[in-house]
Amino acid sequence: MPSVPAGARDEGPGSGGGEAGGVRAALGGLTTRGRSFLAAGLAAAGCAYVLGQDYLVRVGLLLAVLPLVCATVLYRTRYRVAASRRLSPSRVAAGSEARVHLRLDNVSRLPTGLLMLQDHVPYVLGPRPRFVLDRVEAGGRREVSYRVRSDLRGRYPLGPLQLRLSDPFGMCELTRSFSAYDTLTVIPRTETLPPTQLAGDASGYGDGRQRSLALAGDDDIIPRAYRHGDDLRRVHWRSTARYGELMVRREEQPQRARCTVLLDTRRIAYEGAGPDSAFEWAVSGAASALVHTLERGFAVRLLTDTGSAVPGEGGGDGFAGSPQESADAAGLMMDTLAVADHSDGAGLSRAHDALRGGREGLLIAFFGDLDEEQAALAARMRQRSAAAMAFVLDSGAWLTGEVTGAVEERLRLLRESGWTALAVPSGASLTELWQLAGRQRAESQGPSNAFSGGWS
Repeated sequence: MPSVPAGARDEGPGSGGGEAGGVRAALGGLTTRGRSFLAAGLAAAGCAYVLGQDYLVRVGLLLAVLPLVCATVLYRTRYRVAASRRLSPSRVAAGSEARVHLRLDNVSRLPTGLLMLQDHVPYVLGPRPRFVLDRVEAGGRREVSYRVRSDLRGRYPLGPLQLRLSDPFGMCELTRSFSAYDTLTVIPRTETLPPTQLAGDASGYGDGRQRSLALAGDDDIIPRAYRHGDDLRRVHWRSTARYGELMVRREEQPQRARCTVLLDTRRIAYEGAGPDSAFEWAVSGAASALVHTLERGFAVRLLTDTGSAVPGEGGGDGFAGSPQESADAAGLMMDTLAVADHSDGAGLSRAHDALRGGREGLLIAFFGDLDEEQAALAARMRQRSAAAMAFVLDSGAWLTGEVTGAVEERLRLLRESGWTALAVPSGASLTELWQLAGRQRAESQGPSNAFSGGWS
């Protein structure tokens, strides 16, 4: 935050500029005690005039002048203070606490009086923090902190910080506001998912992965040491002469396994609201799947029913490439899920069009209510991925805890198309459903190839 002159006339609440505005600001800062003293003094002076009591006049003048003197001295104070705010951490999961550190520096040559700090925070983060600071010496510093916590994901502004100045008698208070504020991002809760064999390789690389051919030019060759059984026609003689051992061309380079996490955000697909609603479960499930696959070395992107992909199409196909890009993409996707809201769309056609045939790798989808048309469209998405898993949050099953016949029909359609599909009852654990999906996948593949690849 920038330095703010605590006594600057143009920063007092209600100031209108010039001396007249300064007087109004000072009088407007009188506390209840100050106003009571002023009223009592005027009343005593009026009674003394009527009764002809000179001593009572002196008492009345003392009572009336004291708050005015305090307001004038406080308004004329010219010391300067600077404040800063630090969040630890700036991104926190729902239900977890973050600590906000405030630092106040007196950058003037005069000591301050009694200071009261108040930081503005949204009500969902807790009560508004207030602090009282004693005299701060010239060039001195004071540090305070408070905790915030939210069960609701989102982005919440913190600030601006307000500084209240008070005289020793408590007759007058003036408020100064800093202009800067910070943002706390509350991301969805995530579950630690267990190792499950589904598709791809355990570390995100391997034989079950897509590969790209090496470039043909000699300058682009990436040689490796000769291994028994390599074709001698692949020997790279220039590298052999350089390294003093037989080197061969590396004809293929493994690419990172790809995974698309699809989140259905249609408003008509969910009922209810709040931290325990079906939509919040779907958002939390998508976040858990993103974290799990990223930790296993997959190149991941987040896709919604609107067809928008994160990290975005600006990077080519929307998938993060290098590990550094994956780390940046993880933060971007979690920030996106933190503010994810319902869309007004009625179908999944845009998400279907955003999937490229056969080049999506693994597809993990979190669906809301699916009617017959949308279930058929979701079934066709399986043709555009190497493997697919779906979690269906039907409102009827979510509210009653029982899977209805309509849900079973949707699941049957998805399974016939190659999906590993599960219904999500109310309060279900994604960890248990994840293990169940792995077992269903292994049973559908059979014992001969059930563990030909997967992630852990």
